[in-house]
Amino acid sequence: MADDTLDPGLEHVIAAETRLSHIDGEAGELVVAGYPLAELAGHATFEETVFLLRNDRLPTESELDALRDDLRAHRDVPEVTRELLREAAERGNGAMDAVRMGAASASLVRETDDPERDALLAVAQFPTIVGTYWRYRQGEDPLAPREDLGHAANYLYLLTGEVPDEARVRGLETYLNTVCDHGLNASTFAARAIVSTETDVLSAVTGAVGALKGPLHGGAPGPVLDMLREVHESGDAVTWVREALSSGQRLMGFGHRVYEVRDPRAAVLSTAAERLFEDRPDADLFETARETERVAVDLLEEHKPGRQLETNVEFYTAVLLCGVGVPQELFTATFGVARVAGWTAHCLEQLANNRIVRPRSRYVGERGRTWAALEAR
Repeated sequence: MADDTLDPGLEHVIAAETRLSHIDGEAGELVVAGYPLAELAGHATFEETVFLLRNDRLPTESELDALRDDLRAHRDVPEVTRELLREAAERGNGAMDAVRMGAASASLVRETDDPERDALLAVAQFPTIVGTYWRYRQGEDPLAPREDLGHAANYLYLLTGEVPDEARVRGLETYLNTVCDHGLNASTFAARAIVSTETDVLSAVTGAVGALKGPLHGGAPGPVLDMLREVHESGDAVTWVREALSSGQRLMGFGHRVYEVRDPRAAVLSTAAERLFEDRPDADLFETARETERVAVDLLEEHKPGRQLETNVEFYTAVLLCGVGVPQELFTATFGVARVAGWTAHCLEQLANNRIVRPRSRYVGERGRTWAALEAR
């Protein structure tokens, strides 16, 4: 039966059943394929998480080896993609523009129109797309993927040209696992809606990148880092935050559309950042972040009582990605490197029991108009 209730943001609309992730915004809980986030993110390799999302279970050793081999075999991008990325870099296009072009170009050379293979191709190539673009932006030639490195380590190598140490790899893997999937967020819903037409998975992924590119979805970790650097330079978090709030400035990294308490992903990434920065000479960045969070949560409650503006995922994303060596310009693109695992898993889940996404709208325009000839208008 049709329901005429208007819900512009679709918060109260259940549009799909999924086994991939569950969010409890009131309790501040996130479950990924049955695992509490903290249980999964700090232990799994990203390849294990990719397998889990696609198969609803963790892999055996032989299955994990096979997936790693498959991803390695599909990491390299074709020449047409490299040329697109070179052109984007030379023209000064942003990283998300480049990722969108790279994702779309993958369909030009794929072997078959197979959703499973398209999904794997997208996950495998996203790090290479971002790394290739970044090297061109720095005026350097792109690097070939390394077959002896895991997914996260290879990504950092493609950006920097150096094999990362284990602490940085573990930090990045924790991040990738933490943000791999998060319900029907805007980009994931876009992917499911597109693939519901039974187009190819790479087209759906390209649409998801377009959604993630929007500043209301994936664009805040960079400004968080800018804010933390300002706070650090001021040397006084309390005064800085008070002045920012008094002037009407928005504090980046606080509040979330879904969570009424602290984002559980912030807790996981805070722990990962603390571990990463332990005994490092730049540990003051993490200390500044922790102090800023403590001060901001208290002062936000003073200025906006009852709003429950707690720390969200983007706050410690900025700290952790900076610590592992990801350039600030690539924070949102790195989000895409992680979330493509969720996008593709949702696409495959949608296709397994598909019904084309077709919501209704409420017409509020004029009625009863009559045609007027051009000379009479």
